[in-house]
Amino acid sequence: MNSKLKKMIFKKWYIPLVIVCITLSCKNTTKSDGGTTKPISTVLNLNNQKVRIDSINSFVERKMVEMQIPGVSYAIINDAKLVYHDVKGYANKEEKISVTKQTIFEGASLAKPLFAYLTMFLVEDGKLDLDVPLYKYLEYPDIAHDERYKKITARMVLAHSTGLPNWRTDFDDNKLFLQFNPGTNFNYSGEGYQYLAKVLEKLLMTDYRGLESFYQKKVAIPLQMNVTKFIQDESNLKNKAEPYKNDEKISKGEIQAEFGAAYGIHSEAEDFSRWLIALMENKGLSNSSYEELFKDQFIIPEDSPYKKEGVSAWTLGFAKAEIGGNTLFGHGGNNPGYTSLFLIDKTKKWGIVLFTNANQVSDFGIQLFLYMNEYS
Repeated sequence: MNSKLKKMIFKKWYIPLVIVCITLSCKNTTKSDGGTTKPISTVLNLNNQKVRIDSINSFVERKMVEMQIPGVSYAIINDAKLVYHDVKGYANKEEKISVTKQTIFEGASLAKPLFAYLTMFLVEDGKLDLDVPLYKYLEYPDIAHDERYKKITARMVLAHSTGLPNWRTDFDDNKLFLQFNPGTNFNYSGEGYQYLAKVLEKLLMTDYRGLESFYQKKVAIPLQMNVTKFIQDESNLKNKAEPYKNDEKISKGEIQAEFGAAYGIHSEAEDFSRWLIALMENKGLSNSSYEELFKDQFIIPEDSPYKKEGVSAWTLGFAKAEIGGNTLFGHGGNNPGYTSLFLIDKTKKWGIVLFTNANQVSDFGIQLFLYMNEYS
């Protein structure tokens, strides 16, 4: 990773947690149905209750002011259909440039479950075994000083049980240090995902650009995800929202010359929702791959802060929670100046996804969940 070490804070993860944003509905709404568009006044929450859009709209706008959120893109899925997508606020406050439906946000750690999904294509093709130690595919000098690293597998990476730290620091002399024996505990790790990305590049005999092409071929193009990309192009960068922290614009993080499996996805709510709908309908991958993808891989210990936030287990790339009899899968993301979240119930085919250009406003999703479900 070398040159990106100074930017590790740029990839810092926070889970606004996947269990929380149970229902979001939005503004002057539209429902897409077979190419036609018709106005709607309500959407369904996770409990199949109608929620008025104008009520949610007022709540969202109020919270944007209270929490100093410049801009938002968000979408609601009912019965595996995008029933509402809206944008609010500014992509650039200083220049009064409004967020539009073309505005792109950093999705940060929303990259991880999408990368896990991508990884399963290589598993299906027989190129990668989830339980074969990764060093057999690609030795990794950054951690080769510790023989225990030879136990690390793709399954451990995707379920955050490698023992690797989230990110190394500038004081580590570019080395990685295991915090426990691989497979014996849980520790959220972006470093593990970046190692696995290098393995995929090796297996495909390509570089980070080629891995993006593989993602486009297997995922983005079939699902018509036109702007959801790990490696950014000129159009995405031109339409990218400015990042803000505490209502002040901050510098955009440097775009790294690598495949940001742990942090690098850029998108907006409507485009990203196409993948969430595919998950609900088991598209792209085989049923057996879907079973593997959403199966409990690591049960979160009782003393873990993730457990206290409601996460019961980690699957291959997804956090899992049980709320009110509903099984939810999702992920949150936070890069400096950006926060994102998605949450789905595969059984009920319900989902929410949102992107903001505000730093660490995870409570936005939590408060929206409480409001929608009248728990406050």
